[in-house]
Amino acid sequence: MKNNVSRRNILQGLITSTVVIGFDTVCRSWVNKANAAELFVNLPRLDGVLYTDDATREEASDDFGHLVRHYPLAVLKPGSVDDIVKIIKFARIYNIKVAARGQGHTCYGQAQVEKGVVIDISTLNKIHNINTLGAVVEAGVRWSELLQATLPQQLTPPVLTDYLELSIGGTLSNGGIGGAAHRYGVQVDNVLELQVVTGEGDLVNCSQYQNRDLFEAVLAGLGQCGIIVRATIRLIKAERNARVFLLDYDDLASFIRDQRLLIDSERFNYVEGQIVSAPNGGWRYLLEAASFYTPPSEPDNTSLLASLSYTKGAEKIEDKSYFDFLNRLAPTVAFLKSINVWSNPHPWINLFIPATVVEQYISEVVSTLTLADTGNSPVLLYPVKTNRFTLPLFRVPNEQVVFLFTILRTAPLNDNATNVRMLDDNRKLFERNRDLNGTRYPVDAIAFQEEDWRQHFGRSWSKLVNAKRRYDPARILTPGQGIFTSFKNHNKAPW
Repeated sequence: MKNNVSRRNILQGLITSTVVIGFDTVCRSWVNKANAAELFVNLPRLDGVLYTDDATREEASDDFGHLVRHYPLAVLKPGSVDDIVKIIKFARIYNIKVAARGQGHTCYGQAQVEKGVVIDISTLNKIHNINTLGAVVEAGVRWSELLQATLPQQLTPPVLTDYLELSIGGTLSNGGIGGAAHRYGVQVDNVLELQVVTGEGDLVNCSQYQNRDLFEAVLAGLGQCGIIVRATIRLIKAERNARVFLLDYDDLASFIRDQRLLIDSERFNYVEGQIVSAPNGGWRYLLEAASFYTPPSEPDNTSLLASLSYTKGAEKIEDKSYFDFLNRLAPTVAFLKSINVWSNPHPWINLFIPATVVEQYISEVVSTLTLADTGNSPVLLYPVKTNRFTLPLFRVPNEQVVFLFTILRTAPLNDNATNVRMLDDNRKLFERNRDLNGTRYPVDAIAFQEEDWRQHFGRSWSKLVNAKRRYDPARILTPGQGIFTSFKNHNKAPW
């Protein structure tokens, strides 16, 4: 074990307190922060480092949302998969909660854990193999890194999120949606195999053909049954260029109709859309689509735009490299970081709206929505086809087409009243969509209780409960999601 977990450093890094953190099943006594130092001294030797200093713990207590904070006792930066096996087995003995953290890009403490251990998965960042069948990568690899490694071989993951600096393990725990989802599903639908450390500390390989119940419980499983440590990602042929079309709409109905036409015909490789502020107030709509190609072949603009009802003469058409198109948010993110806006609170909301009610729902929302409600941030709206989704825990409405609706809210610094107002608005928008049989993409900032989770998972709730019982019976994994935390003891557990 590295010197950061020496007895002296642990004693300095932990604040003496009488707060109970877990139950020592060996000594049959409750462990508090005062004697937690002795607890961690008993941890087996690690290849990486277990940090207990205030600065590292402080960083792990926050996320991109900057809305909630849960302070861990320690942060593990693993040097190997075996470190994760050891820390989970150790945590089970002492009844310590554990959460894996990739890039910390969730908005409401999903990867945080109070008085437990955060596993910083970013140190597991090796790309082991790339071939025409797939890429074998560790969970801490970012999608930008994988893409840069596959493109020299003219290969690409089928679906990429708009922001590429997310960890592969993180998005696979949630779903991973992007503009190519109408063709290929979400990122979890393009996983061939996983290596997972379960809540019992077992290292297990799983796929559709091996340990399938674990495979389906981990992909989009919100970290409840295991920690992804390695994945084999399906790859497809990569084109060299992207022709990007930005089409303006004043009319919501036409915008929705054309988006549905495009995903039905699959004439574009990528389809997304935004709700943007109009120059004279109110809102208009922007359809963003891209056709991928390799010269000398080129897209036929006339065919691609046939039958669409956008505002003629206002369209913008631009050619970019494939990588530059997919990484187009990088300059914006760099700018936001340079002016410190990236560090503002982000009470995001992400909903899946049934196509049959999307026009009604969005009309109601934009009738009162203001730029102050969004914090001058993007609002996304685009359709996907649900028959492309294959994993039971990735929850979408029971319709053939659903729309992802996202308000990427930014709140001012040190303005708790605005945070509360935005979070309250998120809950109201969620409930309205829920009453229309819509669902949520749970990387955002909406307070959920047990009944919300039961409703969210629907007929898959029992599958998750059974998987939790089998793979994490002590319920130590990912408490920040709040799915099973209402069960205070085994007698109240759903099993």
